[in-house]
Amino acid sequence: MMLKASPAARAVTRPAPRNVRMMAASTQLSQDELKKQAAWKAVEYVKSGMVVGLGTGSTAAFAVDRIGQLLKEGKLQNIVGVPTSIRTYEQALSLGIPLATLDEQPKLDVAIDGADEVDPNLDVVKGRGGALLREKMVEMASAKFVCIVDDSKMVTGLGGSKLAMPVEIVQFCHKYTLQRLANLAEVKGCEAKLRMNGDKPYVTDNSNYIVDLYFQTPIKDSHAASKAILALDGVVDHGLFLDMVDVCIIAGATGVTVQERPSPKKH
Repeated sequence: MMLKASPAARAVTRPAPRNVRMMAASTQLSQDELKKQAAWKAVEYVKSGMVVGLGTGSTAAFAVDRIGQLLKEGKLQNIVGVPTSIRTYEQALSLGIPLATLDEQPKLDVAIDGADEVDPNLDVVKGRGGALLREKMVEMASAKFVCIVDDSKMVTGLGGSKLAMPVEIVQFCHKYTLQRLANLAEVKGCEAKLRMNGDKPYVTDNSNYIVDLYFQTPIKDSHAASKAILALDGVVDHGLFLDMVDVCIIAGATGVTVQERPSPKKH
């Protein structure tokens, strides 16, 4: 069954996110250490009795590990995790975290996940790890979405890193869908490539393919691009997570910064 994401949120004029606090600076930390700092800070938003969305990727994995550790130590109790991928499901299961799906827990208290790009409005690109559909479903169902990144993921505009902005598509006539994506005026100038796993197309947990869009300059209007992409038959969802992040925790050489969205997110 093909799942179709809800239409993108309407574009709104928003004040810039505010920096609310900063942890002590640290020097010469590796990227993994920065990711761990951000993840551990994010887990402070998790309280006993909560239903928690468990993200996918190298940064989110540190948060899942931390939740498992706190459960084992008895510092967290009665937590239920909703994983966003098979990989995260297996990790959480190995840590003894009780798990559920959205069918069983349709309303989550908080979700913690990484991002591939974060712009000044706290809009993000996700899905380079291939889990974008389940990530978006879980994070849209969460009362609070806490995004965790190291400062290398900060961009002036989405697509600005010149790395992939993924689009999940059905396998049927995937070449046709790829060409239609490449021809959209809203993403004009992008290069569309089918994601490969060796000599075969990469297949998501939902048995779909991914087309990666590469931009030389940031996307001019992310909301317009989102709407146009979702309107194409054969598209399941895309990696633009717009008006979704409530809190972004950014770890860098000068410390950990917490930015909050100044107005409620749009669903």
